[in-house]
Amino acid sequence: MSLLIERSTAVETPEPATSSTVWERACRLGDLEPYWGEAVLLRAEQIALVLLSPREVYAVEHRDPATGSYVMARGIVGSKGDRPTIASPLHKQVYDLGTGECFSHPDLALGTFRTRIVGGFIEVEV
Repeated sequence: MSLLIERSTAVETPEPATSSTVWERACRLGDLEPYWGEAVLLRAEQIALVLLSPREVYAVEHRDPATGSYVMARGIVGSKGDRPTIASPLHKQVYDLGTGECFSHPDLALGTFRTRIVGGFIEVEV
């Protein structure tokens, strides 16, 4: 069994065996600070990890959709209602961490990745 974290709900579920699912170990859970992003490079993809609680980790593209700059790990973490968000540190567009939806510019979207915690390590589906 592994702990899958999707959006804001952590669910224990058996890992299905599929050839398209590739989980990459990103870092130890203890390497992240709550409400602070960190950038990782997995399979040539720059990804921003955001820890909200020991059971809630989000992974989004590190590349800012509005500018193309790799800065999202330095974004401002917050919430809009019950939805966790990250705001671009450059022009402050606000994105839903779970869906990638941009609240301030509907034509922009931030790529998201599923995460899970296995044996104290954060893994990202790439």
